[in-house]
Amino acid sequence: MVARYIAGRLLAAIPILVGVTLITFLLMHFTAGNYVPGLDQNPNLTAADLARIRATLGLDQPLPVQYLNWIGAADLLRVIGLGGLFGHHPVAPGLLEGDLGRSVTDGSPVLSQILTRLPQTLELTVTAILIGIAIAIPLGVASALRRGTKVDAALTALAVTGFAVPQFWLGLVLILVFSVGFHRAGLPSLPSGGAVSAFGGGDVLDRVAHIIMPALVLSFFYLSTWSRFVRSGMIEVLSQDYVRTARAKGMSDRRVLYVHALRNAIAPLITLVGLELPGVVSGAVIVEVVFGWPGIGLFAYQRAIAFDYTTVMGTTTFAAILVVAANLLADLLYVAADPRVRFRT
Repeated sequence: MVARYIAGRLLAAIPILVGVTLITFLLMHFTAGNYVPGLDQNPNLTAADLARIRATLGLDQPLPVQYLNWIGAADLLRVIGLGGLFGHHPVAPGLLEGDLGRSVTDGSPVLSQILTRLPQTLELTVTAILIGIAIAIPLGVASALRRGTKVDAALTALAVTGFAVPQFWLGLVLILVFSVGFHRAGLPSLPSGGAVSAFGGGDVLDRVAHIIMPALVLSFFYLSTWSRFVRSGMIEVLSQDYVRTARAKGMSDRRVLYVHALRNAIAPLITLVGLELPGVVSGAVIVEVVFGWPGIGLFAYQRAIAFDYTTVMGTTTFAAILVVAANLLADLLYVAADPRVRFRT
């Protein structure tokens, strides 16, 4: 049953991945146009040089050919005898074989660039998620137990603030206060950017000091969203018959709350947390740019403004694969957390 469910979900993900790669490919083409990477560094290139570079990169081919070569489908079509319909060029990454291609600016493999920066982004994102969970559950429970009181109103205001405040603005405010302001006042200050200090850094305390502000900014939105879901789940669960029955049998309120109610109330939170896993690429972009955190988000941003379309397409595809995997993992964890849920194939 589980294997059939996973297989069905993976098959359903194929058109999603095709759509993501196709849309990203078209957006990058219409944005970059006929731009040739490296032209800014060498404006003396002749028209013949540009034509040769475009031919090497496959940019002189029609759009269907470029797309098929990028995903590796052109090679597959040639195997079945249809390659003549689409043409060929020597630079074919082969996405179907797990190759995300090479950067058109420096020729480096996109996948290796992503994997090199993945630990940094994982460190930031996982820290932010753990902070969000640790704060969101107590806030949601407290808000539900004090529904309609001033405590509930204050926590609701905090959640609305988390929705409304832009991450880049909050990040800049923290930098101005805890980096610039504290430094000018002669107080211990936090680093304004990077993951480690340039000189003599890299130990545990140094890394903690660098990650505090970006992790808090990233987690602020998480805890604002998740605390509201925990609150709603607790209110719904506490009104169920089995909760009233447990109380009628003399079970203590603490046991009813933490053994029966909380487990069922946080089940939807598992799905939400699972959906945040793709944030290793997309969700942390703004925070990484503001704080100069050397992760995948900053890398993708830098390559996007440089019109490195193969790298942008590779990182976007990597993020899309993470979305599919995260959704599947969230569903499996949801079933494990709530035995009442069953797989449907």
